Amino acid sequence: QVQLVESGGGLVQPGGSLSVSCVASGSMFSIHTVGWYRQTPGKERELVATDNSYGSTDYADSVKGRFTISRDNAKNTVYLQMNNLKPEDTAVYYCNLRHRYSGRDYWGQGTQVTVSS
Repeated sequence: QVQLVESGGGLVQPGGSLSVSCVASGSMFSIHTVGWYRQTPGKERELVATDNSYGSTDYADSVKGRFTISRDNAKNTVYLQMNNLKPEDTAVYYCNLRHRYSGRDYWGQGTQVTVSS
């Protein structure tokens, strides 16, 4: 069983920066794909960024060049650095881990990011 705990959300002005992080329990963190998704009321959860553990990352077009996903396998932690934030980035951000062998998705509880002046 994997548990994910996010932290670091909050309120930021447009153009500002914010970093969120997610700590995973369990072993062999380094082999699993991790990612960040976001959701706003009335909309489906959407992919923001993923890291597949082979050094390959993927980003939604809307955040390319502004957001960076990274991981520290020694700390079982995945980060999302968000720069040049826009009001449309406002959402609940969820950490995800996809187990390499079972294919099961694990989710954190979510952290609110609000971009507003």
